[in-house]
Amino acid sequence: MTAAPQDQWRLLDVQAHDTRLAQIAHRRRTLPELAEIERVDGRLKLVADDLVAARTVASDIERELKKAEADVEQVRQRAARDQARLDSGQGTSKDLTALQHEIASLAERQSVLEDVELEVMERLEAAQVRIAEVEAEQERLSTELAGFTAARDAAFAELDAEAQRESADRVNAAAGVPADLLALYEKIREQVGGAGAAKLHQRRCEGCRLELNNSEIGRFRSAPDTEVLRCEECRRILVRTADSGL
Repeated sequence: MTAAPQDQWRLLDVQAHDTRLAQIAHRRRTLPELAEIERVDGRLKLVADDLVAARTVASDIERELKKAEADVEQVRQRAARDQARLDSGQGTSKDLTALQHEIASLAERQSVLEDVELEVMERLEAAQVRIAEVEAEQERLSTELAGFTAARDAAFAELDAEAQRESADRVNAAAGVPADLLALYEKIREQVGGAGAAKLHQRRCEGCRLELNNSEIGRFRSAPDTEVLRCEECRRILVRTADSGL
């Protein structure tokens, strides 16, 4: 293939824009904020599970407390009824004595149940403290996530604007390259990935960074300026410039 030297030089401009576009895309994929967002989001999911578990524990203890309170109230009411009967003086001496024993027994039972109630209340308080701690952690992480998300969106906007400018400049640069040369360049880019054309600088291919051997140097030196050269190693288009060393 042949192409005017200036058209081959224009290909380097196209390659420069493509390289920058690839760099922008890489930067967009590897923003530090993306890893932070993934980290915080993962932590938020775990905290959400912790919050469900903490609330479940508290809910279970609340039911337990209601039962304990009901047990205490039941004994208290029974003791009040017995005390009222005792205070009325109605019944035989044996009945009144039995009431006194029952009232004493109920007092002991009430004391035990009230201890149970107190213990349940303490556990409920601890469970509620745990809920508050998890909710605070969830709020902190949500704020952190919002900050990273805003930073990511700002970086995306900046990179997308730059990519849009580069794409427009790339279109303008490619417009000056012959269709067959541009098609070859695109095909090579697809095959090797990344660069489809590279400078021949000081007898070295800037694409694969390998130095040409003497045989290649001799062939390139004798080739006309319009011949489109290819690197023997990476098959990229080699563009000759003033510092090619030929």
